[in-house]
Amino acid sequence: MFYIGVDLGTSAVKLLLMDSEGKIRKIVSKQYPISFPHPGWSEQNPVDWYEKSIEGIRELTEDINRQEVAGISFGGQMHGLVTLDGQDEVIRPAILWNDGRSTKETDYLNEVIGKERLSEYIANIAFTGFTAPKILWMKENEPDQFARIRKIMLPKDYLAYRLSGVFCSDYSDASGMLLLDVKHRCWSEEMMELCGVRRDQLPDLYESYDVVGTLKPEVASELGFPEQVKIIAGAGDNAAAAVGTGTVGEGMCNISLGTSGTIFISSEHFRVDQNNALHSFAHADGQYHLMGCMLSAASCNKWWMEEILKTSDFAKEQEGILRLGENQVFYLPYLMGERSPHNDPKARAVFVGLTMDTTREEMTQAVLEGVVFGLRDSLEIARSLGISITRTRICGGGAKSPLWKKMVANIMNLKVDVIKSEEGPALGGAILAAVGCGEYESVEEAAGRLIRVVETVEPDPELTEKYENCYRKFQKLYPALKPLFQEIIS
Repeated sequence: MFYIGVDLGTSAVKLLLMDSEGKIRKIVSKQYPISFPHPGWSEQNPVDWYEKSIEGIRELTEDINRQEVAGISFGGQMHGLVTLDGQDEVIRPAILWNDGRSTKETDYLNEVIGKERLSEYIANIAFTGFTAPKILWMKENEPDQFARIRKIMLPKDYLAYRLSGVFCSDYSDASGMLLLDVKHRCWSEEMMELCGVRRDQLPDLYESYDVVGTLKPEVASELGFPEQVKIIAGAGDNAAAAVGTGTVGEGMCNISLGTSGTIFISSEHFRVDQNNALHSFAHADGQYHLMGCMLSAASCNKWWMEEILKTSDFAKEQEGILRLGENQVFYLPYLMGERSPHNDPKARAVFVGLTMDTTREEMTQAVLEGVVFGLRDSLEIARSLGISITRTRICGGGAKSPLWKKMVANIMNLKVDVIKSEEGPALGGAILAAVGCGEYESVEEAAGRLIRVVETVEPDPELTEKYENCYRKFQKLYPALKPLFQEIIS
Protein backbone atom coordinates (compact mmCIF):
# COMPACT_ATOMS: atom_id res chain seq x y z
CA MET A 1 0.00 0.00 0.00
CA PHE A 2 1.00 3.65 -0.45
CA TYR A 3 0.69 6.66 1.84
CA ILE A 4 0.75 10.32 0.82
CA GLY A 5 2.11 13.11 3.01
CA VAL A 6 1.12 16.67 2.08
CA ASP A 7 3.31 19.50 3.36
CA LEU A 8 1.31 22.68 2.76
CA GLY A 9 4.03 25.32 2.94
CA THR A 10 4.00 29.08 2.48
CA SER A 11 5.47 29.12 -1.02
CA ALA A 12 4.67 25.61 -2.25
CA VAL A 13 2.97 22.33 -1.47
CA LYS A 14 5.37 19.39 -1.17
CA LEU A 15 3.89 15.93 -1.66
CA LEU A 16 5.62 12.70 -0.65
CA LEU A 17 4.76 9.12 -1.56
CA MET A 18 5.80 6.42 0.93
CA ASP A 19 5.29 2.68 0.60
CA SER A 20 4.45 0.14 3.31
CA GLU A 21 8.13 -0.44 4.06
CA GLY A 22 8.69 3.22 4.76
CA LYS A 23 10.61 3.84 1.55
CA ILE A 24 10.13 7.25 -0.05
CA ARG A 25 9.09 6.53 -3.62
CA LYS A 26 8.63 10.02 -5.04
CA ILE A 27 8.45 13.69 -4.07
CA VAL A 28 6.65 16.43 -6.01
CA SER A 29 6.48 20.16 -5.32
CA LYS A 30 4.01 22.70 -6.72
CA GLN A 31 4.33 26.43 -6.15
CA TYR A 32 1.55 28.99 -5.69
CA PRO A 33 1.56 32.76 -5.27
CA ILE A 34 1.61 34.80 -2.09
CA SER A 35 0.32 38.37 -1.99
CA PHE A 36 1.32 41.36 0.12
CA PRO A 37 -1.57 43.82 -0.41
CA HIS A 38 -0.28 46.23 2.25
CA PRO A 39 3.03 46.57 4.12
CA GLY A 40 3.21 43.81 6.73
CA TRP A 41 0.28 41.86 5.24
CA SER A 42 0.64 38.33 3.87
CA GLU A 43 -2.20 36.45 2.18
CA GLN A 44 -2.96 33.47 -0.06
CA ASN A 45 -5.97 32.07 -1.87
CA PRO A 46 -6.90 28.70 -0.29
CA VAL A 47 -8.29 27.51 -3.62
CA ASP A 48 -4.71 27.65 -4.97
CA TRP A 49 -3.63 25.24 -2.23
CA TYR A 50 -6.27 22.72 -3.23
CA GLU A 51 -5.78 22.97 -6.97
CA LYS A 52 -1.99 22.64 -6.73
CA SER A 53 -2.34 19.74 -4.28
CA ILE A 54 -4.62 17.86 -6.67
CA GLU A 55 -2.24 18.57 -9.55
CA GLY A 56 0.69 17.37 -7.45
CA ILE A 57 -1.07 14.21 -6.24
CA ARG A 58 -1.78 13.22 -9.84
CA GLU A 59 1.90 13.63 -10.75
CA LEU A 60 3.03 11.91 -7.56
CA THR A 61 1.04 8.77 -8.32
CA GLU A 62 1.37 8.57 -12.11
CA ASP A 63 3.83 5.64 -11.98
CA ILE A 64 2.02 3.45 -9.43
CA ASN A 65 -1.22 1.51 -9.20
CA ARG A 66 -3.47 4.19 -7.76
CA GLN A 67 -5.80 1.54 -6.35
CA GLU A 68 -3.06 0.82 -3.80
CA VAL A 69 -3.18 4.30 -2.24
CA ALA A 70 -4.47 3.76 1.31
CA GLY A 71 -4.26 7.10 3.10
CA ILE A 72 -3.47 10.81 2.89
CA SER A 73 -2.39 13.08 5.73
CA PHE A 74 -0.88 16.50 6.21
CA GLY A 75 1.65 18.79 7.77
CA GLY A 76 0.76 22.40 7.23
CA GLN A 77 1.74 26.01 7.77
CA MET A 78 0.25 26.95 11.12
CA HIS A 79 -1.84 29.86 12.43
CA GLY A 80 -3.38 30.99 9.12
CA LEU A 81 -7.01 32.15 9.17
CA VAL A 82 -9.27 30.50 6.58
CA THR A 83 -12.95 31.51 6.61
CA LEU A 84 -15.85 29.96 4.69
CA ASP A 85 -19.46 31.16 4.29
CA GLY A 86 -22.68 29.15 4.38
CA GLN A 87 -22.08 27.91 0.82
CA ASP A 88 -18.54 26.76 1.68
CA GLU A 89 -17.04 29.56 -0.40
CA VAL A 90 -13.86 31.28 0.77
CA ILE A 91 -14.85 34.67 2.19
CA ARG A 92 -11.48 36.41 1.91
CA PRO A 93 -7.87 35.44 1.22
CA ALA A 94 -6.29 33.49 4.05
CA ILE A 95 -4.30 35.65 6.48
CA LEU A 96 -1.00 33.82 6.94
CA TRP A 97 1.26 33.05 9.90
CA ASN A 98 3.78 35.73 8.84
CA ASP A 99 1.16 38.50 8.56
CA GLY A 100 1.79 41.38 10.96
CA ARG A 101 -1.45 43.39 10.77
CA SER A 102 -2.81 42.28 14.17
CA THR A 103 -0.35 44.08 16.47
CA LYS A 104 -3.18 46.06 18.11
CA GLU A 105 -5.21 42.91 18.75
CA THR A 106 -2.17 41.04 20.07
CA ASP A 107 -1.44 43.86 22.51
CA TYR A 108 -5.08 43.81 23.60
CA LEU A 109 -4.92 40.10 24.40
CA ASN A 110 -1.59 40.28 26.22
CA GLU A 111 -2.02 43.58 28.04
CA VAL A 112 -5.77 44.07 28.56
CA ILE A 113 -6.94 40.49 28.90
CA GLY A 114 -3.52 39.74 30.36
CA LYS A 115 -0.87 37.10 29.84
CA GLU A 116 -1.75 35.31 33.08
CA ARG A 117 -5.38 34.84 32.04
CA LEU A 118 -4.34 33.73 28.55
CA SER A 119 -1.97 31.19 30.03
CA GLU A 120 -4.72 29.93 32.29
CA TYR A 121 -7.16 29.59 29.38
CA ILE A 122 -4.90 28.27 26.62
CA ALA A 123 -1.39 27.71 28.09
CA ASN A 124 0.18 30.34 25.80
CA ILE A 125 0.35 34.08 25.21
CA ALA A 126 -0.52 36.00 22.04
CA PHE A 127 1.71 36.64 19.04
CA THR A 128 0.74 38.52 15.89
CA GLY A 129 1.23 35.37 13.86
CA PHE A 130 -1.39 33.39 15.77
CA THR A 131 -5.01 32.97 14.66
CA ALA A 132 -7.08 34.58 17.42
CA PRO A 133 -5.61 38.09 16.86
CA LYS A 134 -6.46 37.72 13.15
CA ILE A 135 -10.06 36.88 14.04
CA LEU A 136 -10.26 39.98 16.23
CA TRP A 137 -8.77 42.07 13.40
CA MET A 138 -11.36 40.78 10.95
CA LYS A 139 -14.17 41.41 13.45
CA GLU A 140 -13.04 45.02 13.87
CA ASN A 141 -12.00 45.90 10.32
CA GLU A 142 -14.21 43.71 8.11
CA PRO A 143 -17.46 43.35 10.12
CA ASP A 144 -19.61 42.48 7.10
CA GLN A 145 -17.22 39.70 6.10
CA PHE A 146 -16.95 38.55 9.70
CA ALA A 147 -20.74 38.22 9.94
CA ARG A 148 -20.73 35.80 6.98
CA ILE A 149 -18.38 33.30 8.67
CA ARG A 150 -19.77 29.79 9.10
CA LYS A 151 -16.49 27.88 9.31
CA ILE A 152 -13.09 28.89 10.69
CA MET A 153 -10.21 26.59 9.84
CA LEU A 154 -6.46 26.30 9.44
CA PRO A 155 -4.70 25.93 6.07
CA LYS A 156 -4.16 22.16 6.04
CA ASP A 157 -7.69 21.62 7.37
CA TYR A 158 -9.06 23.35 4.28
CA LEU A 159 -7.41 20.62 2.19
CA ALA A 160 -8.85 17.90 4.43
CA TYR A 161 -12.30 19.51 4.09
CA ARG A 162 -12.10 19.73 0.31
CA LEU A 163 -10.91 16.11 0.05
CA SER A 164 -13.27 14.51 2.57
CA GLY A 165 -16.09 16.94 3.33
CA VAL A 166 -15.25 16.64 7.05
CA PHE A 167 -14.83 19.87 9.05
CA CYS A 168 -11.93 18.92 11.29
CA SER A 169 -8.63 19.93 12.85
CA ASP A 170 -6.05 18.24 15.03
CA TYR A 171 -4.85 19.21 18.49
CA SER A 172 -1.29 20.13 17.49
CA ASP A 173 -2.30 22.65 14.83
CA ALA A 174 -5.24 23.96 16.88
CA SER A 175 -2.80 24.70 19.73
CA GLY A 176 -1.43 27.60 17.68
CA MET A 177 -4.80 29.29 17.21
CA LEU A 178 -5.00 30.63 20.79
CA LEU A 179 -8.49 29.15 20.93
CA LEU A 180 -7.57 25.71 22.30
CA ASP A 181 -7.40 24.78 25.97
CA VAL A 182 -4.22 22.79 25.40
CA LYS A 183 -4.18 21.06 28.78
CA HIS A 184 -7.71 19.68 28.42
CA ARG A 185 -7.58 19.33 24.61
CA CYS A 186 -10.83 21.19 23.93
CA TRP A 187 -11.92 24.59 22.63
CA SER A 188 -11.70 27.34 25.25
CA GLU A 189 -15.10 28.82 26.09
CA GLU A 190 -13.41 31.98 27.39
CA MET A 191 -11.42 32.54 24.19
CA MET A 192 -14.42 31.87 21.96
CA GLU A 193 -16.33 34.54 23.86
CA LEU A 194 -13.43 37.00 23.66
CA CYS A 195 -13.15 36.51 19.89
CA GLY A 196 -16.87 36.50 19.21
CA VAL A 197 -16.99 33.03 17.67
CA ARG A 198 -19.34 30.12 18.30
CA ARG A 199 -18.51 26.47 18.81
CA ASP A 200 -20.30 25.48 15.60
CA GLN A 201 -17.92 27.75 13.65
CA LEU A 202 -14.93 25.74 14.83
CA PRO A 203 -13.94 22.28 13.58
CA ASP A 204 -14.24 19.01 15.44
CA LEU A 205 -10.92 18.01 17.00
CA TYR A 206 -8.95 14.82 16.42
CA GLU A 207 -5.58 13.32 17.23
CA SER A 208 -3.17 13.76 14.33
CA TYR A 209 -3.25 10.04 13.47
CA ASP A 210 -7.06 9.72 13.60
CA VAL A 211 -9.04 8.87 10.50
CA VAL A 212 -11.49 11.73 9.92
CA GLY A 213 -13.15 10.33 6.80
CA THR A 214 -12.59 9.08 3.27
CA LEU A 215 -12.24 10.72 -0.12
CA LYS A 216 -15.38 12.27 -1.52
CA PRO A 217 -16.55 10.13 -4.47
CA GLU A 218 -16.04 12.92 -7.00
CA VAL A 219 -12.46 13.56 -5.75
CA ALA A 220 -11.66 9.83 -5.82
CA SER A 221 -12.94 9.64 -9.39
CA GLU A 222 -10.90 12.69 -10.43
CA LEU A 223 -7.70 11.19 -8.99
CA GLY A 224 -8.36 7.60 -10.00
CA PHE A 225 -8.21 6.51 -6.35
CA PRO A 226 -10.55 4.11 -4.54
CA GLU A 227 -13.25 5.86 -2.53
CA GLN A 228 -12.09 4.12 0.65
CA VAL A 229 -8.80 6.10 0.73
CA LYS A 230 -8.62 7.37 4.30
CA ILE A 231 -8.07 11.02 5.19
CA ILE A 232 -6.06 11.32 8.41
CA ALA A 233 -6.18 14.56 10.44
CA GLY A 234 -2.47 15.46 10.19
CA ALA A 235 -0.54 18.05 12.19
CA GLY A 236 0.91 21.52 12.24
CA ASP A 237 4.18 21.74 10.35
CA ASN A 238 6.46 21.68 13.40
CA ALA A 239 4.73 18.68 14.96
CA ALA A 240 4.63 16.86 11.61
CA ALA A 241 8.34 17.59 11.08
CA ALA A 242 9.02 16.21 14.56
CA VAL A 243 7.30 12.97 13.58
CA GLY A 244 9.47 12.95 10.45
CA THR A 245 12.62 13.19 12.58
CA GLY A 246 11.44 10.67 15.18
CA THR A 247 11.01 13.30 17.88
CA VAL A 248 8.19 11.58 19.75
CA GLY A 249 7.90 10.25 23.30
CA GLU A 250 9.19 11.60 26.60
CA GLY A 251 12.27 13.82 26.49
CA MET A 252 12.99 13.53 22.77
CA CYS A 253 14.45 16.66 21.23
CA ASN A 254 15.00 18.10 17.76
CA ILE A 255 16.96 21.20 16.88
CA SER A 256 16.41 22.89 13.53
CA LEU A 257 19.07 25.24 12.20
CA GLY A 258 17.01 26.72 9.39
CA THR A 259 16.38 30.35 8.48
CA SER A 260 14.80 30.51 11.90
CA GLY A 261 15.83 28.15 14.66
CA THR A 262 13.65 25.87 16.72
CA ILE A 263 14.10 23.51 19.60
CA PHE A 264 11.26 21.02 19.84
CA ILE A 265 10.93 18.85 22.95
CA SER A 266 8.32 16.11 23.16
CA SER A 267 6.81 15.17 26.49
CA GLU A 268 4.30 12.71 27.90
CA HIS A 269 3.02 15.40 30.24
CA PHE A 270 1.49 18.86 29.87
CA ARG A 271 3.89 21.56 31.05
CA VAL A 272 3.96 25.37 30.98
CA ASP A 273 6.91 27.51 32.01
CA GLN A 274 6.29 30.45 34.34
CA ASN A 275 6.81 33.18 31.74
CA ASN A 276 5.37 31.38 28.70
CA ALA A 277 8.78 31.69 27.09
CA LEU A 278 8.19 28.41 25.25
CA HIS A 279 5.10 27.44 23.28
CA SER A 280 3.17 24.71 25.08
CA PHE A 281 1.30 22.72 22.43
CA ALA A 282 -0.28 19.32 21.90
CA HIS A 283 1.89 16.92 19.89
CA ALA A 284 1.06 14.72 16.91
CA ASP A 285 1.88 11.57 18.90
CA GLY A 286 -1.12 12.16 21.18
CA GLN A 287 0.91 13.80 23.95
CA TYR A 288 2.49 17.27 24.30
CA HIS A 289 5.51 19.29 23.31
CA LEU A 290 7.38 22.46 24.19
CA MET A 291 8.92 24.58 21.47
CA GLY A 292 11.28 27.50 21.47
CA CYS A 293 11.55 29.53 18.27
CA MET A 294 14.41 31.89 17.41
CA LEU A 295 13.64 34.28 14.59
CA SER A 296 17.19 34.25 13.20
CA ALA A 297 19.42 31.15 13.13
CA ALA A 298 21.06 30.07 9.89
CA SER A 299 19.95 33.46 8.56
CA CYS A 300 22.49 35.03 10.95
CA ASN A 301 25.28 33.09 9.25
CA LYS A 302 23.88 33.86 5.80
CA TRP A 303 23.77 37.59 6.65
CA TRP A 304 27.32 37.52 8.03
CA MET A 305 28.73 35.57 5.07
CA GLU A 306 26.93 37.20 2.17
CA GLU A 307 26.17 40.73 3.32
CA ILE A 308 29.22 41.48 5.45
CA LEU A 309 32.03 39.17 4.29
CA LYS A 310 30.71 39.10 0.69
CA THR A 311 31.32 35.38 0.21
CA SER A 312 29.24 32.33 -0.57
CA ASP A 313 31.90 29.83 0.48
CA PHE A 314 30.54 29.11 3.95
CA ALA A 315 32.68 26.00 4.48
CA LYS A 316 35.95 27.81 3.74
CA GLU A 317 35.15 30.53 6.29
CA GLN A 318 34.81 27.84 8.96
CA GLU A 319 38.11 26.08 8.16
CA GLY A 320 40.20 28.41 10.32
CA ILE A 321 37.99 28.05 13.42
CA LEU A 322 39.98 25.70 15.65
CA ARG A 323 39.97 27.02 19.21
CA LEU A 324 36.49 26.14 20.38
CA GLY A 325 35.39 27.23 23.81
CA GLU A 326 38.04 29.97 23.98
CA ASN A 327 36.45 32.76 21.95
CA GLN A 328 36.16 36.06 23.81
CA VAL A 329 33.91 37.59 21.16
CA PHE A 330 30.14 37.12 21.68
CA TYR A 331 27.24 37.64 19.32
CA LEU A 332 23.58 38.17 20.18
CA PRO A 333 21.58 36.63 17.29
CA TYR A 334 18.61 38.98 17.30
CA LEU A 335 18.62 40.37 13.76
CA MET A 336 14.80 40.45 13.65
CA GLY A 337 14.06 40.85 17.33
CA GLU A 338 13.48 37.64 19.24
CA ARG A 339 10.65 35.31 20.12
CA SER A 340 11.85 32.53 22.47
CA PRO A 341 12.61 32.98 25.23
CA HIS A 342 12.63 36.80 25.42
CA ASN A 343 9.56 37.71 23.33
CA ASP A 344 11.17 41.05 22.55
CA PRO A 345 10.66 42.57 19.08
CA LYS A 346 13.06 45.37 20.00
CA ALA A 347 16.03 43.09 20.68
CA ARG A 348 18.86 43.52 18.17
CA ALA A 349 21.98 41.67 17.06
CA VAL A 350 25.18 42.78 18.77
CA PHE A 351 28.87 41.86 18.77
CA VAL A 352 30.51 42.17 22.19
CA GLY A 353 34.18 41.88 23.06
CA LEU A 354 35.87 43.18 19.92
CA THR A 355 39.49 44.36 20.22
CA MET A 356 42.24 45.40 17.84
CA ASP A 357 43.30 41.75 17.79
CA THR A 358 39.90 40.31 16.85
CA THR A 359 40.05 38.19 13.71
CA ARG A 360 37.61 37.40 10.96
CA GLU A 361 37.52 33.79 12.18
CA GLU A 362 36.64 34.84 15.72
CA MET A 363 33.69 36.90 14.52
CA THR A 364 32.46 34.06 12.33
CA GLN A 365 32.85 31.71 15.28
CA ALA A 366 30.90 34.11 17.48
CA VAL A 367 27.98 34.15 15.03
CA LEU A 368 27.76 30.35 14.98
CA GLU A 369 28.14 30.09 18.75
CA GLY A 370 25.64 32.87 19.42
CA VAL A 371 22.88 31.01 17.61
CA VAL A 372 23.51 27.88 19.69
CA PHE A 373 23.72 29.89 22.92
CA GLY A 374 20.35 31.42 22.02
CA LEU A 375 18.81 28.00 21.48
CA ARG A 376 20.28 26.81 24.76
CA ASP A 377 18.32 29.56 26.53
CA SER A 378 15.15 27.68 25.53
CA LEU A 379 16.67 24.30 26.41
CA GLU A 380 17.40 25.50 29.94
CA ILE A 381 13.76 26.51 30.42
CA ALA A 382 12.64 23.03 29.41
CA ARG A 383 15.16 21.48 31.78
CA SER A 384 13.87 23.69 34.59
CA LEU A 385 10.48 22.00 34.17
CA GLY A 386 12.00 18.64 35.01
CA ILE A 387 12.38 17.22 31.50
CA SER A 388 15.52 15.08 31.18
CA ILE A 389 17.14 15.71 27.80
CA THR A 390 20.38 13.89 26.94
CA ARG A 391 20.40 13.90 23.14
CA THR A 392 18.84 15.68 20.19
CA ARG A 393 18.11 15.14 16.52
CA ILE A 394 19.29 17.92 14.22
CA CYS A 395 18.03 19.17 10.88
CA GLY A 396 17.95 22.25 8.67
CA GLY A 397 20.55 23.80 6.41
CA GLY A 398 22.89 24.63 9.28
CA ALA A 399 23.04 20.95 10.22
CA LYS A 400 25.18 20.35 7.14
CA SER A 401 28.09 22.06 8.91
CA PRO A 402 30.25 19.62 10.94
CA LEU A 403 31.54 22.55 12.99
CA TRP A 404 28.07 23.78 13.89
CA LYS A 405 26.98 20.27 14.92
CA LYS A 406 30.04 20.03 17.15
CA MET A 407 29.15 23.35 18.75
CA VAL A 408 25.59 22.15 19.41
CA ALA A 409 26.87 18.97 21.08
CA ASN A 410 29.27 20.79 23.35
CA ILE A 411 27.41 24.02 24.12
CA MET A 412 24.27 22.05 25.02
CA ASN A 413 26.07 18.96 26.38
CA LEU A 414 23.90 16.70 24.24
CA LYS A 415 24.54 13.80 21.91
CA VAL A 416 23.56 15.05 18.45
CA ASP A 417 21.95 12.51 16.12
CA VAL A 418 21.88 13.07 12.37
CA ILE A 419 19.09 11.20 10.57
CA LYS A 420 19.16 9.59 7.12
CA SER A 421 16.15 11.33 5.61
CA GLU A 422 15.19 14.93 6.18
CA GLU A 423 11.89 15.45 4.44
CA GLY A 424 10.22 17.22 7.34
CA PRO A 425 6.43 17.69 7.46
CA ALA A 426 5.79 15.72 4.25
CA LEU A 427 7.39 12.58 5.70
CA GLY A 428 5.65 13.20 9.00
CA GLY A 429 2.33 13.40 7.16
CA ALA A 430 2.99 10.12 5.35
CA ILE A 431 3.87 8.42 8.65
CA LEU A 432 0.67 9.74 10.25
CA ALA A 433 -1.27 8.36 7.27
CA ALA A 434 0.36 4.94 7.75
CA VAL A 435 -0.49 4.94 11.46
CA GLY A 436 -4.08 5.98 10.74
CA CYS A 437 -4.43 3.14 8.24
CA GLY A 438 -3.20 0.57 10.76
CA GLU A 439 0.26 -0.03 9.27
CA TYR A 440 1.71 0.76 12.71
CA GLU A 441 0.11 0.70 16.14
CA SER A 442 1.37 4.13 17.21
CA VAL A 443 3.28 7.15 16.01
CA GLU A 444 6.12 6.25 18.36
CA GLU A 445 6.36 2.73 16.91
CA ALA A 446 6.31 4.04 13.35
CA ALA A 447 9.01 6.65 14.04
CA GLY A 448 11.17 4.06 15.81
CA ARG A 449 11.01 1.70 12.84
CA LEU A 450 11.27 4.21 10.00
CA ILE A 451 13.69 6.92 11.15
CA ARG A 452 17.37 5.98 10.90
CA VAL A 453 20.25 7.70 12.69
CA VAL A 454 23.36 7.73 10.48
CA GLU A 455 25.76 9.77 12.63
CA THR A 456 26.07 10.84 16.26
CA VAL A 457 28.24 13.73 17.43
CA GLU A 458 29.31 13.18 21.04
CA PRO A 459 30.09 16.06 23.43
CA ASP A 460 33.66 16.27 24.72
CA PRO A 461 33.74 16.76 28.54
CA GLU A 462 36.68 19.19 28.44
CA LEU A 463 35.14 21.29 25.67
CA THR A 464 31.72 21.18 27.32
CA GLU A 465 33.22 22.66 30.48
CA LYS A 466 34.84 25.47 28.49
CA TYR A 467 31.56 26.26 26.76
CA GLU A 468 29.73 26.23 30.07
CA ASN A 469 31.84 29.20 31.16
CA CYS A 470 31.18 30.95 27.85
CA TYR A 471 27.44 30.41 28.13
CA ARG A 472 27.32 31.91 31.63
CA LYS A 473 28.83 35.09 30.15
CA PHE A 474 26.41 35.05 27.21
CA GLN A 475 23.46 34.80 29.59
CA LYS A 476 24.33 38.16 31.11
CA LEU A 477 24.37 40.10 27.84
CA TYR A 478 20.70 40.36 26.90
CA PRO A 479 19.51 41.49 30.37
CA ALA A 480 22.24 44.13 30.41
CA LEU A 481 21.38 45.42 26.93
CA LYS A 482 17.57 45.17 27.09
CA PRO A 483 17.06 48.69 28.51
CA LEU A 484 19.20 50.11 25.70
CA PHE A 485 17.18 48.21 23.06
CA GLN A 486 13.97 49.68 24.50
CA GLU A 487 15.47 53.17 24.38
CA ILE A 488 16.96 53.17 20.88
CA ILE A 489 14.27 51.20 18.98
CA SER A 490 11.22 53.40 18.49
